[in-house]
Amino acid sequence: MDPMIQTLTYYLSNHPSIVTFRWSVTQSWGSTWSFLFTSISFYLAFSTLLHLLLSLLLRSRRPVPLGPFPALHSLSMSVISATIFAGILLSSAAEIRETAWFWRRSKTPLQWLLCFPLGTRPSGRVFFWSYMYYLSRFLHMLRTLFTILRSRKLVYAQLFNNSVMTCVSFLWLEFSQSFQVLAILCATLVYSVVYGYRFWTAIGLPGACFPFVVNCQIVLLGCNLVCHIGVLMLHFMKGGCNGIGAWVFNSVLNGVILLLFVNFYVRMHLGKGKKTSTAAILRELPEVEKVN
Repeated sequence: MDPMIQTLTYYLSNHPSIVTFRWSVTQSWGSTWSFLFTSISFYLAFSTLLHLLLSLLLRSRRPVPLGPFPALHSLSMSVISATIFAGILLSSAAEIRETAWFWRRSKTPLQWLLCFPLGTRPSGRVFFWSYMYYLSRFLHMLRTLFTILRSRKLVYAQLFNNSVMTCVSFLWLEFSQSFQVLAILCATLVYSVVYGYRFWTAIGLPGACFPFVVNCQIVLLGCNLVCHIGVLMLHFMKGGCNGIGAWVFNSVLNGVILLLFVNFYVRMHLGKGKKTSTAAILRELPEVEKVN
Protein backbone atom coordinates (compact mmCIF):
# COMPACT_ATOMS: atom_id res chain seq x y z
CA MET A 1 0.00 0.00 0.00
CA ASP A 2 1.19 3.49 -0.82
CA PRO A 3 2.71 5.25 2.26
CA MET A 4 0.46 8.28 1.75
CA ILE A 5 -2.65 6.11 1.69
CA GLN A 6 -1.44 4.30 4.80
CA THR A 7 -0.94 7.62 6.59
CA LEU A 8 -4.39 8.88 5.59
CA THR A 9 -6.01 5.59 6.65
CA TYR A 10 -4.27 5.77 10.02
CA TYR A 11 -5.34 9.35 10.77
CA LEU A 12 -8.88 8.85 9.44
CA SER A 13 -9.77 5.45 10.93
CA ASN A 14 -7.01 3.89 13.05
CA HIS A 15 -5.80 6.74 15.25
CA PRO A 16 -6.21 5.86 18.97
CA SER A 17 -8.46 8.90 19.52
CA ILE A 18 -10.82 7.57 16.84
CA VAL A 19 -10.73 3.88 17.80
CA THR A 20 -11.27 4.54 21.52
CA PHE A 21 -13.89 7.29 21.11
CA ARG A 22 -16.89 7.08 23.43
CA TRP A 23 -19.89 9.41 23.44
CA SER A 24 -20.35 10.44 27.06
CA VAL A 25 -20.97 13.52 29.17
CA THR A 26 -17.47 13.39 30.64
CA GLN A 27 -15.53 12.76 27.42
CA SER A 28 -17.45 14.56 24.65
CA TRP A 29 -17.94 18.32 24.50
CA GLY A 30 -21.53 19.32 23.80
CA SER A 31 -22.98 15.94 24.73
CA THR A 32 -25.59 17.10 27.26
CA TRP A 33 -29.24 17.89 26.61
CA SER A 34 -28.81 21.26 28.31
CA PHE A 35 -26.03 22.20 25.89
CA LEU A 36 -28.15 21.17 22.91
CA PHE A 37 -31.18 23.23 23.94
CA THR A 38 -29.07 26.20 25.06
CA SER A 39 -27.06 26.33 21.84
CA ILE A 40 -30.12 26.06 19.58
CA SER A 41 -31.96 28.70 21.64
CA PHE A 42 -28.96 31.01 21.38
CA TYR A 43 -28.79 30.47 17.62
CA LEU A 44 -32.45 31.34 17.17
CA ALA A 45 -32.32 34.33 19.54
CA PHE A 46 -29.11 35.76 18.10
CA SER A 47 -30.33 35.43 14.51
CA THR A 48 -33.61 37.15 15.36
CA LEU A 49 -31.85 39.91 17.32
CA LEU A 50 -29.38 40.53 14.49
CA HIS A 51 -32.23 40.84 12.00
CA LEU A 52 -34.11 43.27 14.24
CA LEU A 53 -31.03 45.40 14.88
CA LEU A 54 -30.26 45.67 11.18
CA SER A 55 -33.87 46.61 10.46
CA LEU A 56 -33.78 49.36 13.09
CA LEU A 57 -30.29 50.74 12.47
CA LEU A 58 -30.01 50.40 8.69
CA ARG A 59 -33.05 51.68 6.84
CA SER A 60 -31.72 50.89 3.38
CA ARG A 61 -32.08 47.39 2.00
CA ARG A 62 -28.55 47.25 0.68
CA PRO A 63 -26.60 44.17 1.76
CA VAL A 64 -23.87 44.47 4.36
CA PRO A 65 -20.47 43.86 2.68
CA LEU A 66 -18.91 40.64 3.95
CA GLY A 67 -15.75 40.50 1.86
CA PRO A 68 -14.19 37.05 1.46
CA PHE A 69 -15.84 35.49 4.53
CA PRO A 70 -18.71 33.66 2.72
CA ALA A 71 -16.27 32.21 0.19
CA LEU A 72 -13.86 31.10 2.93
CA HIS A 73 -16.73 29.55 4.87
CA SER A 74 -17.87 27.61 1.80
CA LEU A 75 -14.33 26.39 1.13
CA SER A 76 -13.89 25.34 4.77
CA MET A 77 -17.23 23.51 4.86
CA SER A 78 -16.41 21.71 1.61
CA VAL A 79 -13.08 20.48 3.01
CA ILE A 80 -14.60 19.53 6.39
CA SER A 81 -17.45 17.63 4.73
CA ALA A 82 -15.05 15.78 2.43
CA THR A 83 -12.88 14.84 5.43
CA ILE A 84 -15.87 13.50 7.39
CA PHE A 85 -17.00 11.55 4.30
CA ALA A 86 -13.59 9.93 3.88
CA GLY A 87 -13.25 9.29 7.60
CA ILE A 88 -16.60 7.57 8.09
CA LEU A 89 -16.18 5.59 4.85
CA LEU A 90 -12.82 4.17 5.97
CA SER A 91 -14.06 3.69 9.53
CA SER A 92 -17.15 1.81 8.36
CA ALA A 93 -15.00 -0.53 6.28
CA ALA A 94 -12.76 -1.17 9.29
CA GLU A 95 -15.72 -1.76 11.63
CA ILE A 96 -17.31 -4.20 9.18
CA ARG A 97 -14.05 -6.15 8.94
CA GLU A 98 -13.60 -6.33 12.70
CA THR A 99 -17.17 -6.97 13.87
CA ALA A 100 -18.70 -8.98 11.03
CA TRP A 101 -18.18 -12.18 13.01
CA PHE A 102 -20.79 -10.96 15.47
CA TRP A 103 -23.64 -10.24 13.04
CA ARG A 104 -22.73 -11.85 9.69
CA ARG A 105 -25.23 -14.71 10.08
CA SER A 106 -28.16 -12.29 10.28
CA LYS A 107 -26.97 -9.25 8.29
CA THR A 108 -24.97 -8.25 5.23
CA PRO A 109 -22.68 -5.16 5.34
CA LEU A 110 -25.39 -3.09 3.63
CA GLN A 111 -27.95 -4.23 6.19
CA TRP A 112 -25.54 -3.27 8.97
CA LEU A 113 -25.21 0.22 7.49
CA LEU A 114 -29.00 0.55 7.55
CA CYS A 115 -29.75 -1.31 10.77
CA PHE A 116 -27.39 -1.48 13.76
CA PRO A 117 -27.77 -4.61 15.91
CA LEU A 118 -29.77 -4.12 19.10
CA GLY A 119 -27.52 -3.09 21.99
CA THR A 120 -25.08 -1.07 19.87
CA ARG A 121 -23.23 1.51 21.99
CA PRO A 122 -22.08 4.95 20.77
CA SER A 123 -18.38 4.22 20.78
CA GLY A 124 -15.68 3.51 18.23
CA ARG A 125 -14.76 4.79 14.80
CA VAL A 126 -18.10 5.52 13.13
CA PHE A 127 -19.42 7.32 16.19
CA PHE A 128 -16.31 9.49 16.30
CA TRP A 129 -17.14 10.75 12.81
CA SER A 130 -20.79 11.04 13.73
CA TYR A 131 -19.60 13.31 16.56
CA MET A 132 -17.54 15.34 14.08
CA TYR A 133 -20.63 15.70 11.92
CA TYR A 134 -22.62 16.88 14.95
CA LEU A 135 -20.02 19.55 15.70
CA SER A 136 -19.94 20.64 12.04
CA ARG A 137 -23.65 21.47 12.26
CA PHE A 138 -22.75 24.51 14.34
CA LEU A 139 -20.50 25.73 11.51
CA HIS A 140 -23.43 25.34 9.10
CA MET A 141 -25.30 27.87 11.23
CA LEU A 142 -22.94 30.64 10.15
CA ARG A 143 -24.67 30.69 6.76
CA THR A 144 -27.75 32.06 8.50
CA LEU A 145 -25.76 35.11 9.59
CA PHE A 146 -24.48 35.60 6.04
CA THR A 147 -28.05 35.36 4.73
CA ILE A 148 -29.30 37.96 7.21
CA LEU A 149 -26.45 40.36 6.49
CA ARG A 150 -26.63 40.01 2.71
CA SER A 151 -30.34 39.70 2.03
CA ARG A 152 -31.56 41.48 5.18
CA LYS A 153 -34.15 38.72 5.57
CA LEU A 154 -34.79 36.19 8.32
CA VAL A 155 -35.47 32.92 6.51
CA TYR A 156 -37.53 30.76 8.88
CA ALA A 157 -37.01 27.60 6.81
CA GLN A 158 -33.26 28.02 7.28
CA LEU A 159 -33.60 28.49 11.05
CA PHE A 160 -35.90 25.47 11.28
CA ASN A 161 -33.66 23.26 9.17
CA ASN A 162 -30.42 24.06 11.00
CA SER A 163 -32.05 23.64 14.41
CA VAL A 164 -33.63 20.31 13.46
CA MET A 165 -30.46 18.93 11.86
CA THR A 166 -28.41 19.78 14.95
CA CYS A 167 -30.98 18.08 17.17
CA VAL A 168 -31.11 15.03 14.88
CA SER A 169 -27.33 14.59 14.79
CA PHE A 170 -27.36 14.73 18.60
CA LEU A 171 -30.01 11.98 18.71
CA TRP A 172 -27.91 9.79 16.40
CA LEU A 173 -25.21 9.70 19.06
CA GLU A 174 -27.40 9.70 22.15
CA PHE A 175 -29.44 6.67 21.02
CA SER A 176 -26.93 4.92 18.69
CA GLN A 177 -29.49 5.32 15.94
CA SER A 178 -29.45 3.01 12.94
CA PHE A 179 -28.94 4.42 9.43
CA GLN A 180 -26.74 7.30 10.57
CA VAL A 181 -23.68 6.02 8.71
CA LEU A 182 -25.39 6.12 5.32
CA ALA A 183 -27.06 9.40 6.25
CA ILE A 184 -23.71 11.03 7.02
CA LEU A 185 -22.08 9.55 3.91
CA CYS A 186 -24.81 10.94 1.65
CA ALA A 187 -25.03 14.30 3.40
CA THR A 188 -21.28 15.01 3.55
CA LEU A 189 -20.79 13.95 -0.07
CA VAL A 190 -23.47 16.40 -1.19
CA TYR A 191 -22.26 19.13 1.18
CA SER A 192 -18.70 18.87 -0.13
CA VAL A 193 -19.97 19.31 -3.70
CA VAL A 194 -22.50 22.06 -2.89
CA TYR A 195 -20.14 24.12 -0.75
CA GLY A 196 -17.40 23.64 -3.33
CA TYR A 197 -19.80 25.00 -5.95
CA ARG A 198 -20.68 27.93 -3.70
CA PHE A 199 -16.99 28.72 -3.28
CA TRP A 200 -16.53 28.45 -7.06
CA THR A 201 -19.27 31.00 -7.73
CA ALA A 202 -18.32 33.23 -4.77
CA ILE A 203 -14.89 33.92 -6.25
CA GLY A 204 -16.49 35.01 -9.52
CA LEU A 205 -16.29 31.86 -11.62
CA PRO A 206 -19.30 30.99 -13.82
CA GLY A 207 -22.12 28.96 -12.32
CA ALA A 208 -24.16 26.15 -13.84
CA CYS A 209 -26.93 26.88 -16.33
CA PHE A 210 -29.43 25.01 -14.12
CA PRO A 211 -30.28 25.18 -10.37
CA PHE A 212 -27.28 23.09 -9.27
CA VAL A 213 -27.85 23.25 -5.51
CA VAL A 214 -31.54 22.39 -5.83
CA ASN A 215 -30.81 19.33 -7.98
CA CYS A 216 -28.22 18.12 -5.47
CA GLN A 217 -30.83 18.44 -2.75
CA ILE A 218 -33.31 16.43 -4.83
CA VAL A 219 -30.78 13.58 -5.13
CA LEU A 220 -30.14 13.75 -1.38
CA LEU A 221 -33.82 13.63 -0.49
CA GLY A 222 -34.44 10.77 -2.95
CA CYS A 223 -31.65 8.63 -1.47
CA ASN A 224 -32.89 9.48 2.00
CA LEU A 225 -36.42 8.31 1.23
CA VAL A 226 -35.25 4.99 -0.25
CA CYS A 227 -33.00 4.29 2.74
CA HIS A 228 -35.77 5.09 5.22
CA ILE A 229 -37.93 2.43 3.56
CA GLY A 230 -35.02 -0.01 3.86
CA VAL A 231 -34.64 0.68 7.59
CA LEU A 232 -38.35 0.11 8.20
CA MET A 233 -38.30 -3.21 6.32
CA LEU A 234 -35.21 -4.46 8.14
CA HIS A 235 -36.63 -3.49 11.52
CA PHE A 236 -39.62 -5.78 11.05
CA MET A 237 -37.85 -8.54 9.09
CA LYS A 238 -34.59 -8.86 11.04
CA GLY A 239 -35.73 -8.62 14.63
CA GLY A 240 -35.32 -4.91 15.27
CA CYS A 241 -32.87 -2.06 14.66
CA ASN A 242 -31.11 -0.10 17.37
CA GLY A 243 -32.44 3.37 18.16
CA ILE A 244 -35.68 2.89 16.25
CA GLY A 245 -37.53 5.35 18.51
CA ALA A 246 -35.18 8.18 17.53
CA TRP A 247 -35.47 7.05 13.91
CA VAL A 248 -39.26 7.46 14.01
CA PHE A 249 -38.88 10.98 15.42
CA ASN A 250 -36.34 11.82 12.73
CA SER A 251 -38.62 10.41 10.04
CA VAL A 252 -41.43 12.75 11.09
CA LEU A 253 -39.09 15.74 10.89
CA ASN A 254 -37.79 14.49 7.57
CA GLY A 255 -41.35 14.35 6.26
CA VAL A 256 -41.85 18.01 7.18
CA ILE A 257 -38.69 19.03 5.32
CA LEU A 258 -39.70 16.89 2.33
CA LEU A 259 -43.13 18.55 2.14
CA LEU A 260 -41.55 22.01 2.30
CA PHE A 261 -39.14 21.10 -0.47
CA VAL A 262 -41.80 19.52 -2.70
CA ASN A 263 -43.94 22.64 -2.30
CA PHE A 264 -40.95 24.81 -3.22
CA TYR A 265 -39.99 22.63 -6.19
CA VAL A 266 -43.54 22.59 -7.60
CA ARG A 267 -43.74 26.36 -7.28
CA MET A 268 -40.43 26.72 -9.08
CA HIS A 269 -41.33 24.51 -12.06
CA LEU A 270 -45.14 24.61 -12.21
CA GLY A 271 -45.88 28.23 -11.41
CA LYS A 272 -48.98 28.22 -13.65
CA GLY A 273 -48.09 31.46 -15.34
CA LYS A 274 -46.84 33.34 -12.32
CA LYS A 275 -43.91 35.62 -12.99
CA THR A 276 -41.96 34.53 -9.95
CA SER A 277 -38.41 33.83 -11.10
CA THR A 278 -36.33 30.87 -10.01
CA ALA A 279 -33.84 33.21 -8.38
CA ALA A 280 -36.55 34.84 -6.29
CA ILE A 281 -37.85 31.50 -5.02
CA LEU A 282 -34.35 30.32 -4.24
CA ARG A 283 -33.84 33.45 -2.15
CA GLU A 284 -37.07 32.68 -0.31
CA LEU A 285 -36.07 29.10 0.57
CA PRO A 286 -32.27 28.88 0.20
CA GLU A 287 -31.49 26.13 2.67
CA VAL A 288 -33.49 22.94 2.31
CA GLU A 289 -31.33 20.09 3.49
CA LYS A 290 -31.92 16.52 4.49
CA VAL A 291 -33.17 15.36 7.86
CA ASN A 292 -32.51 11.71 8.71
